[in-house]
Amino acid sequence: MTKTLPTTEARLTELAHELPTPFHLYDERGMRENARAFMQAFAWAPGFRNYYAVKAAPTPALLQILAEEGFGADCSSLPELELAQRCGITGENIMFTSNDTPPEEFRRAAELGAVINLDDITHIAALEEALGGTLPELLSFRYNPGPERTGNAIIGNPVEAKYGVTSEQLLDCYRTAQDKGVGRFALHTMVASNELDASFIIETARMLFTLAVRLKEELGIELEFVNLGGGIGIPYRPEQQAMSYQEVSDGIRELYDSIIRPAGLDGLKLSFECGRVMTGPYGVLVSRVRHVTRKYKDYVGLDACMANLMRPAMYGSYHHITVLNKGEDAPRQTVDVTGSLCENNDKFAIDRELPVMQPGDVVVIHDAGAHGHSMGFNYNGKLRSAEYLLRADGRAEMIRRAETMDDLFATLSW
Repeated sequence: MTKTLPTTEARLTELAHELPTPFHLYDERGMRENARAFMQAFAWAPGFRNYYAVKAAPTPALLQILAEEGFGADCSSLPELELAQRCGITGENIMFTSNDTPPEEFRRAAELGAVINLDDITHIAALEEALGGTLPELLSFRYNPGPERTGNAIIGNPVEAKYGVTSEQLLDCYRTAQDKGVGRFALHTMVASNELDASFIIETARMLFTLAVRLKEELGIELEFVNLGGGIGIPYRPEQQAMSYQEVSDGIRELYDSIIRPAGLDGLKLSFECGRVMTGPYGVLVSRVRHVTRKYKDYVGLDACMANLMRPAMYGSYHHITVLNKGEDAPRQTVDVTGSLCENNDKFAIDRELPVMQPGDVVVIHDAGAHGHSMGFNYNGKLRSAEYLLRADGRAEMIRRAETMDDLFATLSW
């Protein structure tokens, strides 16, 4: 898959000289077109909704764009709940999925009317206590299939995961909630992350649809919706192909017609909580070369570091790199692309063949629109960079200013 830039090289070069680097830049037009394509692919599904995973890019301007395109919010903490609410996403457009949850977060989720998705069988009592002896009208449970299903390479073996209720516990969860007066139910799972094989997502639907039928047959519960989780990945590497929304939709629709409709569950709604695929490909990290050096190998040092994009250092993840204004026949060399953090894993690329660079060259790191800025941190006193939204007319609008030392020191006692 060819990697494209969010605008022309000339415009990106202008921005890199106008704005302090590094910075994250998000393509509004690309995000909106992608969101509409996703919604259109599942237009057949009753009450279809994508709860955007706020953790992927918790920036109000981005959440508001996606809310305008019909998305809800998948939240896992009190600040994420507040962020969604302040962006106009409220009620059952919020799904709250957390673990080891403090009571105040359960209370705030209930106050907002969010769909509370319990991660553990003991959380029924914890939620009841937090809410003063009551439970919400609508309750969801996160299912961990354990040895019945393998997770993908990123999310790992479900047996080892701290998340979700087990197969043996699942019916007891719904039975207990039912006995305590809960009248509306949903079901959720999350067994994949950054998956590019459509069949994995389709088989997740089969698993949940089968459970939906079982809940009806054994407990008389007709689920309102199932949430297939996130997990639809993006092609970080140029040789990878994006997952086809239509292929996923067609496969799930076939299962819906063969499992759900014959069971008399035609009204069952379908949802996802995709974050990465919604914004990831539409954000880039723009940086400039600070130093070029030779030690035992060749290094190109940027003014960005893993505080701006942690994924390569944390996971060994590949992010494509474009060096602006270098033609296809520009001389090339194999280098490590590094940042200035005092950690030797602070590298955006290792042994990567790239055009020969000089100090001042502008570098664009692709697919940084999810789990990029949001995973930033202040180790070494590094200040988190600004975020800009690229509007359709080419304007770059600041949507988060860069941190200052005053911000960094604001919580300290002197």
